[in-house]
Amino acid sequence: MATAADRLWLGLDRRLPSWDQADYLNSALDHGRALGVLQGGGWQGWGHLLDLSPKIPPLASLVNGTVMAIAGDTPQQASWALALWHGLLLVALACWARDLAGRRFALVAAALLSLVPALAELRVDYTLDLALAACTTSALALLGRWQAASHRDGGRWGQAIAAAVAIAAAVLVKQSALLVLTLPSLWAAVQGLRTPRRRLQVLAALVIVIGLALPWLHHNWITTLGGTNRAVIESAASEGDPPLLSLASLLWYSRLWPQQLGIVLLTPALGAGLAAAWLHRHRLPSWLRHPVRALPPGWAWLIGCTLAGWLCTTLSPNKDGRYIAPVLPLLTLLVARGWWQIGLWLKSRPGVSGGALGAGALALGLLAGAGELATAQARTLRREAPSPAPAAMTELRRRVGDEPITLLVVPGSPDLNEQTLTTYGRLGGGRIEARRLGRNRKEHPVVLARSDWLLLATGDQGTTHPASRELSERIRRDGRFERLAHWPWNGGREVELWRRREGAPFRHDPFDATFIRLARAMERGPVGVRDLFDQIGAEHQADGHFLYQRRVAAWARQRLQQNPSDPDALWSLALIETLRNRPQAALPWYGRLQELDPSSPWPPAYRAVVLLADWHPGSAATVLGETPETVASQPVVRALFQLSRGLSGHPLALQSLQVSVPEAIASVKRELLARP
Repeated sequence: MATAADRLWLGLDRRLPSWDQADYLNSALDHGRALGVLQGGGWQGWGHLLDLSPKIPPLASLVNGTVMAIAGDTPQQASWALALWHGLLLVALACWARDLAGRRFALVAAALLSLVPALAELRVDYTLDLALAACTTSALALLGRWQAASHRDGGRWGQAIAAAVAIAAAVLVKQSALLVLTLPSLWAAVQGLRTPRRRLQVLAALVIVIGLALPWLHHNWITTLGGTNRAVIESAASEGDPPLLSLASLLWYSRLWPQQLGIVLLTPALGAGLAAAWLHRHRLPSWLRHPVRALPPGWAWLIGCTLAGWLCTTLSPNKDGRYIAPVLPLLTLLVARGWWQIGLWLKSRPGVSGGALGAGALALGLLAGAGELATAQARTLRREAPSPAPAAMTELRRRVGDEPITLLVVPGSPDLNEQTLTTYGRLGGGRIEARRLGRNRKEHPVVLARSDWLLLATGDQGTTHPASRELSERIRRDGRFERLAHWPWNGGREVELWRRREGAPFRHDPFDATFIRLARAMERGPVGVRDLFDQIGAEHQADGHFLYQRRVAAWARQRLQQNPSDPDALWSLALIETLRNRPQAALPWYGRLQELDPSSPWPPAYRAVVLLADWHPGSAATVLGETPETVASQPVVRALFQLSRGLSGHPLALQSLQVSVPEAIASVKRELLARP
């Protein structure tokens, strides 16, 4: 019934996927193609698959991509994955509720869950929050079942393994699952270690969780740390979230619960809870007193998990109503307990058919909750015409077919942005990657020199960034570009498709020569790295498929056949493999560069960094320990050597970092200031 309502809502709503939703759709499509189940892709190995999830784990995208292969890859077809995740959430919550109070209570809890407004909103919002809530609820339910088993006999092995797999699955959906799972898992583990028969189960479960999560973490730990810092710390600062321990922060999520859970569902449950507490202290008729008794086993675990999840999520600096989603099913169980208590009172009332009265009250409550939900969902429907993003991508696809091209986008709005355009540009095997450039004036020369296809807008240019508006006007005045098509947008604006003219003067040069020069400049150390990262970001946006890497790699290998010691070719191959996140492939090239110039500190330094990134500190220490004294005394090399030794089992070396790291930082700053 919930899925039928969701499909009706999706059929009536005309909005297009915004930035986040389109990003998750693109990720699902990437993973589906990598598995070979969607058109336009094929299996290229585990490394390529793990490349697709640099910041967020891949499990949800793997499932969603598989659903795309069955249902279709348009946004509305792909949203069937949300019904799958909602089904898992319903099953997990119903099984947990059955363990708490039986089958009828499980049915009541599942019915209430389907009427929770915040979760109903997530059922039609293509994000990872519903999948995360489903997996964390499953993990907590299974973990609770294991830890509640008889302490004398110990939990069963099947329960321990199932809980471990569920915990790993939740973490592999999104790492923020740790906010909900960490404290309950630690509590269950400590309790298990106190029982001899459970100790081996705890250790085995730990091995399972680490073993399942480690391959992704090992491959993407650097980008994951960077992405988490931006998503949690920097976003909290930029969005003006309240200070961590302030009253506003501590009450941030709880103030949303009336709206998220629904007044109709929440009010009777709160009333029943307050009444139950009051009845414990007063002498009242037995038909009211009898049903109020101590909570049976399992409820303490639920309450503890709810408080732990709320506390850890509250203590996370970045705030958003979606982030509390994993706690909402647990709160729904507590709400259902309040409704159940009302039913027990009505059933115990003498002289009337209490069971029929309780069922009638429940039915009325569910109908009222459904009415409240339907009203709220109807208010969120958007019936106005969306942006012409699908039409623009259809026209571009007609012109380019299945060629891998990059469309540079100047406008930026929720329904017309690079992520949404990429979603529609890749339907049915398309290979159009949309990228946004121009918000920084330093990027304008890259756009004008290297772009073939562009999307502009009239009026305010579809952006609030002054530099983007300037770029839009520069493109219109530049005789090398021509307008091919246009479509009406809102506010009297138009969206325009532009292309570089065939045979236009000053035809753009490929990035290949620039990349080779930047790669060779890495032999200069920090100055070369600075110059590389000053330019590579915009160039990667201009070439969304990284086609330059294939051309440069082919050129470099051919060059090495003629001259095995060609430094341009060696530096180019080393940098390409580093950018591709292929540490083992990059090592030989840095090794050959080190042999070519043993007096330079930078090839062994890069080699050590690559080894550290691949979790081989011992090998990094060996590489740096074999360098000449003139190289080993360089501050950056010395700091890397001490770090490598410390991470490879020599803790005293870590103490030296207090001196060597500041010296290395000062050395890098001096070099950068000397060569601005």
